[in-house]
Amino acid sequence: MAIKGFKNHPYIPNSVPEVQQEMLREIGLNSLEELHEEVPQELKLTKNMNLPKAFKSEYELRRHVEGLLKKNKNCKDNINFLGAGCWQHYVPAICDEINSRGEFLTAYGGEPYNDFGRFQSLFEYQSLVAELVDMEVVNVPTMDWSQAASTALRMASRITGRKEVLVPKAMCWEKYLAMKNYCDPDIALVPVEYDKNTGLMNLEDLKKKLTSKTAAVYFENPSYLGFIEVNGQEISDMAHEAGALSVVGLDPSSLGVLEPPVKYGADIVCGDLQPLGIHMNYGGGQSGFMATMDEEKFVMEFPSRLFGIAPTVVEGEYGFGDVAYDRTSFGHHREHGKEYVGTQSALWGITAGVYLATMGPKGMEELGQNILQKSQYAVNRLNEIKGVVGSRFNSVNFKEFVVDFNAAGKTVKEINKELLQKGIFGGKDLSSEFPELGQSALYCVTEIHTKTDIDKLITAIEEILRS
Repeated sequence: MAIKGFKNHPYIPNSVPEVQQEMLREIGLNSLEELHEEVPQELKLTKNMNLPKAFKSEYELRRHVEGLLKKNKNCKDNINFLGAGCWQHYVPAICDEINSRGEFLTAYGGEPYNDFGRFQSLFEYQSLVAELVDMEVVNVPTMDWSQAASTALRMASRITGRKEVLVPKAMCWEKYLAMKNYCDPDIALVPVEYDKNTGLMNLEDLKKKLTSKTAAVYFENPSYLGFIEVNGQEISDMAHEAGALSVVGLDPSSLGVLEPPVKYGADIVCGDLQPLGIHMNYGGGQSGFMATMDEEKFVMEFPSRLFGIAPTVVEGEYGFGDVAYDRTSFGHHREHGKEYVGTQSALWGITAGVYLATMGPKGMEELGQNILQKSQYAVNRLNEIKGVVGSRFNSVNFKEFVVDFNAAGKTVKEINKELLQKGIFGGKDLSSEFPELGQSALYCVTEIHTKTDIDKLITAIEEILRS
């Protein structure tokens, strides 16, 4: 309640000067600045922030913010061919229905006494992902694929006692930097060259760089640039011969048509759940997972929570709870934990479980076939455009592929700008990330694209290159 004659903020309690002074006197201080005495002077802001004039009402503020939001270009009003780690897939209505329920919407880890079905839901999610990747143990979700891959590499380092990891040069640079940051300072990441014709990992370079220091070889299948790594078994064999582990990152939407990595020697599998019933959320909606076989040397190195099933005191009744809780930074002294594990994306794990239960094995197979057929159609149509190569690499792609515009007479940036004017999000410009590819772009086609969408893209690019 405001006191007459004083200005105070209507939404910040205790902002009336008299109330503030009373509180300060109670704790023995004279001013709010004394609360921050221990903060070094160079870290303090000593001038007013350059902020616009405040709005006088909530209504005016709301109109202003809504006006800003309308400037966003969305994937409902535009056809989207962007991928590169956040993909547009169809989300069944049941996924949104379940994950919007109150008991799941705030699905933080919790404890058994306030579980309300979250533990069981996450156990079911783990079981469904384990079946998808044909492995036996899956963790409660991490924040994204980058964190999952980083943690998988740290697990490999602890298991092998080694401090070096080989990674593909043909991977997302942002993911590489996140993994490098997570593994610093004690684990070094060494990039392995890729074949310039196929994009596949260069096995000769891999052989040269495998040493007694190598903890793991990490590769992705499908790769960041979309091609399928057909040498997976050979890469895993080379890693194992050197005493290292094989760690594979994947897009789970591919597993209806591609063999799971365990079939070609993977020891640890990781990836992102976003394709499994999770909307793109302006860079959000990401959620990482890791999977291994049920072997103690792997299970005990998971830093994150694992939920299992166990009998209760009531005969015939089962409950759900943590497995080997002491391995985590929650169950142990934090300084002795495998890694620090905090906030996790449990809601997206539950959503992915709903999606997989809805789709089933047949649904995932049909999804993969649909994507493969449409992406190959797009590549073939792009090849018909003069100056354009539909797929830069001579390899099989899943849903993403590198389109070569080097002979098109326009840069990717120029093409994308004109595509946007036609209501189309073009592929990701790779000219900065992979300068050796020149004017190339990473395009993505999923089940949401129709033949009409792809044909519209082809017509638009033809018009742009003629102008």
